Amino acid sequence: MRRAILLSALLLGSAAALGAQETPGEALPVQDFTLENGLRLLILPKTGAPTVSFVVQYPIGSVNERPGVTGIAHLLEHLFFKGTTSIGARDYGREAPLLEEMDLLNDTVLMVREAESPDSLRIGALNRRIHSLEKRASELVVSNEFDAILTENGARSLNAMTTTESTTYFVELPSNRAELWFILESDRMRNPVFREFYTERDVVAEERRLRLETNPSGLLYEALLAEAFKVHPYGRPVVGSMEDIQGLSRRDVQDYFRRFYGPNNAVVSIVGDVDPGQILRWARRYLGSIPAGPPAPRVMVQEPEQTGERRVEIVLDAEPMLQVGWRVPSALHEDAPTLAMLASLLTGGRSSRLYHRLVLQDRTATNVVSGTAPGNRYPGLFHIDAIPRSPHTPMEVEEAIYEELQRLKNEPPGEMELQRVRNQLEASNVRRLSSNLGLALQLAESTSLYGDWESTFAFTRSMVAVTPADVQTVVRRYFRPDHRTVAVLRKSADGEGGSP
Repeated sequence: MRRAILLSALLLGSAAALGAQETPGEALPVQDFTLENGLRLLILPKTGAPTVSFVVQYPIGSVNERPGVTGIAHLLEHLFFKGTTSIGARDYGREAPLLEEMDLLNDTVLMVREAESPDSLRIGALNRRIHSLEKRASELVVSNEFDAILTENGARSLNAMTTTESTTYFVELPSNRAELWFILESDRMRNPVFREFYTERDVVAEERRLRLETNPSGLLYEALLAEAFKVHPYGRPVVGSMEDIQGLSRRDVQDYFRRFYGPNNAVVSIVGDVDPGQILRWARRYLGSIPAGPPAPRVMVQEPEQTGERRVEIVLDAEPMLQVGWRVPSALHEDAPTLAMLASLLTGGRSSRLYHRLVLQDRTATNVVSGTAPGNRYPGLFHIDAIPRSPHTPMEVEEAIYEELQRLKNEPPGEMELQRVRNQLEASNVRRLSSNLGLALQLAESTSLYGDWESTFAFTRSMVAVTPADVQTVVRRYFRPDHRTVAVLRKSADGEGGSP
C-alpha cells in the first residue's frame, strides 16, 4: 500500500487571496458542524470538476506514545487499511481464532525474549509458527479489499501519513461516490480488524531500516532530535525504535485504537462538488452513532531549559552533512509567523540569503534548507540543514551560517527581501486554493491544531505583516549559542565508523 511518514508535516501559512479584494478566510463558505458524538465536520462546496476530497485527521502521533511502545501510531496507520469484520474477510468467524492463536504465540515470544538468557531457537520456532498461521489466515482474507473498492469506484490519492502529532487519512472520489466513503469509513471506525499484523510489523521494521538505519540523513536527524530533546517525546522518531517495533503486539494496537480513535478526536474535512445538506445527512447517518472515546490527551512533560550548546557526531562511510537546531516556541506562539518568514528569507529560493551565499556564491554547499520541526503543538527546533560541497567541511558551512545569522542580528533585512517572500506566499497560496485535496488537508490541520479552520489564514496574514524589525528581534531572541544543538555527519576514514 501507499504510505508516507512526514517527520515534519506543516501546513502553516496556507491559502491567500481568492480574488483581489477578498480576504481568504472570509471568502471560503466552509460549513462547520460538530456531531453529538464530538466528531468535527467541515464541508466546503466547490463547483467545477465533479470530484470531492475527503480527509480524516486524528490529533494523535508519536508524542502520544510511551517508551516501550514507540512506532505504534505509524503501525496503526498501516493496519487501518487492512479491512474490517466484513471488508477484507472471506470468513471472519474462521479467521478470528487464528488471529487469537497468533497473539498468544507472540506473547510467548515476548516473554522468552525478556528472559535472562533468551532461547533463540525457541523464538525462531515460535515465529515460524506465527507466520504459518498467518499464511493460513490469509486464505480467509481478500487482501487490500478496502483499497480495491475505492479504486474500482474512481478513487485517486488514497494514502495516509503519520507525524509527531497527527495521523491523517485522505482520498479523492467522484462526487457521485461520496456516500461510499461514509459507508467504508463508518465500518472501519467501528469494526477494524488489524489482520496481517505480523507481516505488516515486518514491513514497518524494514521501513525503519530504509528511512533511518541505512539513510545517513535520517540517522543524523534522529541523532539531532535525541540530543535536543532529553525528556519530551519529540526526541523519539515517528517510526519508533527497532526494538519497540519488534515488540509490539496486535493487542497493543487494538488498545491504542480504542484510546485515541474515537470520533470526538476526529476532524473530517470534505471539499468538492457536493451538496452540504446531503453530506451532513450522511455524516449523521453513518458516523453520528459511533460512540465517543476518551479525549486526546495533551503532552504535559516539558523539556528543561537548555543552558549550553550540545553537539553530536556520527561517523559513516557517507558524504558529510550538517544539521543545526535552535530551541523555539510552538506554532501557537506569536513569534511563529516571524520564524516562518525567517526560514523563507534564509533558504526560500535561489535569492535567499543562505542559498545564495553557500550554494551560488561561495560554493561551499550543494544544498541548504531550513524550517521548524519536529511538530507544531509544543516548543521545537528551528533547524538549518546543509550538505557541504567537497572538499569543504561541515565546520566551514557551520561558520558561514552563524555569520549570516549575526548579520541579521546586527542589521534587519530589507523591505524588498520581505516583499519577495510575500510574493512567494501569494503564488503558493493561489495554487493551494486550486486543489480540493490541498484545501481539505489545510482545513483539517488548522482545526486539529488551532481548534478552528480559519487560523491558518490568519497565520498567513501574520506572515505578510512581519516587519524587518520583527525578524531581527526573533534572531536575537532565539538564535543563541546556548540554545543550539549541532549534529554533524563526518565521513569515515578507512577502518573507522561504518556503512549506513
